[in-house]
Amino acid sequence: MRLFAAVVPPMPVAGELAEVVAGLRELPGADRLRWTRRHGWHFTLAFYGEVAEEPLPDLHQRLARAAHRHSAHELSLAGGGRFGHRTLWAGATGDVRAMARLAATAVAAGRRAGIPMKDEHPGFTPHLTLARGNARGRRSGRGGRGGDGDDGGHRGDDRDAGGGRDVDLRPYVEALTGFVSSPWTVSELALIRSHPPAPGMPGAQPHYETVALWPLGRAEAGPRPDRETAPGGPAAGPGAVPEPAPGAPEEQG
Repeated sequence: MRLFAAVVPPMPVAGELAEVVAGLRELPGADRLRWTRRHGWHFTLAFYGEVAEEPLPDLHQRLARAAHRHSAHELSLAGGGRFGHRTLWAGATGDVRAMARLAATAVAAGRRAGIPMKDEHPGFTPHLTLARGNARGRRSGRGGRGGDGDDGGHRGDDRDAGGGRDVDLRPYVEALTGFVSSPWTVSELALIRSHPPAPGMPGAQPHYETVALWPLGRAEAGPRPDRETAPGGPAAGPGAVPEPAPGAPEEQG
């Protein structure tokens, strides 16, 4: 199964962003972008990719320890940015360093559970993906911190796979300037499964299923199972945040 660890903004906060996104979708070129859905918005902390059944119990235990060692912290969605002309994202403000530390521990948990982690990013940029260009045939397939829960591909030139010009995302980023949502307390670490979109259906998107939730800062009592669709999706940061090395001491044993 395809898994990633994430922080999910609550639906009222996501709703505030959705109102802004409705305006973005009126901008020139918006119909050429692939817009993500509000019910899939999340901050990816660690992308594990395809995971077999065998390492799952160990991964669950390590994520439970990770959640126990990190305190709840406050965030707001704020502003936005882009990865080239391929990905438009919303950002975050508040205690983003706390989320960066949680991300480093989630990556370490996967690596120590025997899951190959393709962490090639020098810093953690929390981002909530809002839209993507037409990147068919040129996805990088990278995982690790800062991924989007699908492939994490952020790079590319300024032409789409069909030979046309990419949509200029700069006006979209400018339109996000000044946006700040209501704050919320990040109190849970989620393990989410990504189901691929139905084949042969244009515009189909992955379906996200929350496999387990662990409360931050509490003793290990096992995950709280949750078979609901993940209520949120990837949020962005205004810039890269330095983070601990993947073998940070928070995730031990």
